[in-house]
Amino acid sequence: MQVKNYEIKGKAKFNTDRFPTEQPFTKYVRALNEREALEKVYSTLGGKNKIRRDEMIITSIKEVPEDQIGDKRIADLTKLEKII
Repeated sequence: MQVKNYEIKGKAKFNTDRFPTEQPFTKYVRALNEREALEKVYSTLGGKNKIRRDEMIITSIKEVPEDQIGDKRIADLTKLEKII
């Protein structure tokens, strides 16, 4: 299976305990399929920002080519041939 690059856009409620604000987000992830990419975004946003899955609204998931990746860390990972 080939690892692909995905761009996931959506809205999430940040800072729900004090002043809840709904903000748009764009995440770039590497995954085998769309379902895995979506799970990775849920996990990342939930772990770092304490956002529950029902507080996130995903608006689009699309596969992006290497030259259109907006996240430098993900772009650098795509250029690697193997990880040691």
